Amino acid sequence: MLLFVISLAALVCAVAARPPLSYLENHFTAENESVEVRSAAIKRLLEVFGMDDPPAMHGHKQPPQYMLDLYNTVADVDGVTKDPYLLEGNTVRSFFDKLRSEQVEFRFNLSTVAITEKILTAELHLFKLRPQATLTFNRHHFCQVSVYQLLDTSKNNNTQDKKLLSSRLIPVHSTGWEVFTITQAVRSWMNDEGSNLGLHVVVRTLGGSHMDLKLIRFASGRDHHQSKQPMLVLFTDDGSRSTTLESIGDAEVTSDLPSAPMSGPPSRIARSLDYSEEEGASSPCQRQPLYVDFEEIGWSGWIVSPRGYNAYHCKGSCPFPLGQNMRPTNHATVQSIINALKLIKGIDTPCCVPDKLFSINLLYFDDAENVVLKQYNDMVAGSCGCH
Repeated sequence: MLLFVISLAALVCAVAARPPLSYLENHFTAENESVEVRSAAIKRLLEVFGMDDPPAMHGHKQPPQYMLDLYNTVADVDGVTKDPYLLEGNTVRSFFDKLRSEQVEFRFNLSTVAITEKILTAELHLFKLRPQATLTFNRHHFCQVSVYQLLDTSKNNNTQDKKLLSSRLIPVHSTGWEVFTITQAVRSWMNDEGSNLGLHVVVRTLGGSHMDLKLIRFASGRDHHQSKQPMLVLFTDDGSRSTTLESIGDAEVTSDLPSAPMSGPPSRIARSLDYSEEEGASSPCQRQPLYVDFEEIGWSGWIVSPRGYNAYHCKGSCPFPLGQNMRPTNHATVQSIINALKLIKGIDTPCCVPDKLFSINLLYFDDAENVVLKQYNDMVAGSCGCH
């Protein structure tokens, strides 16, 4: 009997300790809803950045120094565009040589470039190595480096197997990056993917004879560090450049980005005619911080820079009378007057909204491990006003 009582007591305690079924159902429903909401929100954010899915994680790889330098040229520390006209187009991609053959032949896979993108400029970046020590006293001081597009002789009755794209003189004893324009070839490859047979580099003396490749050497994808590998840099435009609230041209872009709001209490505002004490005090329309942290979203593995950015948001009231500090439009001024005088029912006060928007820049790895620099329009509230 005692054992039965103990068992019954234990059962009662267990039942009492267990949450009710309705609580468990609500809890799991809330969890499922939060997961669904997060998934939908991330999907929508990807659409803002022009992606269907996040690229694969490439956190262990190093981006080319050229792309890092370009990012720092066009963007500030928060990724905000310094000047919308510093960059040609709105997308820059870097591709490493996939052929990985000898130093005179290169090939690049451009399958990640959308056919709808406008090809603006394409550059072949080659790193010129120092001549071998035993050949440094060669009588040649300059050489002519020519870049050719390899052609398919079986198509269109081509009689030539290559087409000259770019040619110029280079000091024999120099070292560092050399850049050649190959826009014509890339445009033809985009029109016909099968025509992409690669590029061929020819080095000749000023007299026209072939030069010793031990004297003139370019780093190759097979034998040299990634920081010196041949690279194609492609400037394109996807047609989404904003013409609305973006600042135009001058240094106004950076100067119009004020620092974080002052820590002091908000100033008192003039009351509108329908404002009462019961509604409580309200701050005037102003810009407030809104930080987007890519690490919290789970994107830090493929985004190189920035780690996050301050999008800001506009918050506050637009009471009558609207002063110039509220940056009101004429329409907003008239609306506030109609609201204050109660001339028409149902007319609200003007809204506190961004009246200037700036773009940000993302430097990231795509699915093919190419590094991309892209500008996204209307991502940062530069200032707020009553509209």
